[in-house]
Amino acid sequence: MADVFALAAAGIVFLWGVSHVIPTRQVVAGFGDISDDNRRIITMEWVAEGLSFMFVAVLIVAVTWSGETLEAAEDLVYRVSSGFLVAIGVWTAMTGARTGVIWFKACPVVMSVSAGLLIAASLI
Repeated sequence: MADVFALAAAGIVFLWGVSHVIPTRQVVAGFGDISDDNRRIITMEWVAEGLSFMFVAVLIVAVTWSGETLEAAEDLVYRVSSGFLVAIGVWTAMTGARTGVIWFKACPVVMSVSAGLLIAASLI
């Protein structure tokens, strides 16, 4: 029964993430006439939140369906998390890193290094 509850929660959260991403263009347009940098940042953050919801759902499903030992589940979490960090890094490189904000420019590097460390941890 725990698996049913976990998978139901994952389904709800995933759909919420998708429904969060779909209206991004309309949400950004709702801010009116704003600079390109502000448009990129709002777009980046809005989509990143939706992707975060979807990631949580994928992680729940992966761990629930794996049926693996604790160590194997750890490796799975590390690898799935690594993939998410790469996705967020790429997304930030396409949006926020194109602004003048230094933190957004550093984010893809930070995400890539962290993803690499997680992959290494899963292989040790």
